[in-house]
Amino acid sequence: MQRQGQVDADGSVATKKEPPKSLRSKPPTKQRTTVSQFLREVREELRQVAWPTRNEVFNSSTVVIIMLVLMVGMIFLLDFLFAKGVTYLFRP
Repeated sequence: MQRQGQVDADGSVATKKEPPKSLRSKPPTKQRTTVSQFLREVREELRQVAWPTRNEVFNSSTVVIIMLVLMVGMIFLLDFLFAKGVTYLFRP
């Protein structure tokens, strides 16, 4: 608890200490950018993106489609079995 700052070295409850004025964060000043500056920064950020190759996109899409088909099939089968079970239980 001492490491977390909850108690002092002698075991008494620690009081919250104010950080020195030099370490206090200043409120952020609002600076507006122009549209051209914004678009320039967006373009710079997009250049840093690690874009997938065509092969990676194809492989990922194939995995997603296969999993989608499997999950739809499993949900259909479970729904069908539950419907048959409920009709079997409640038929006169």
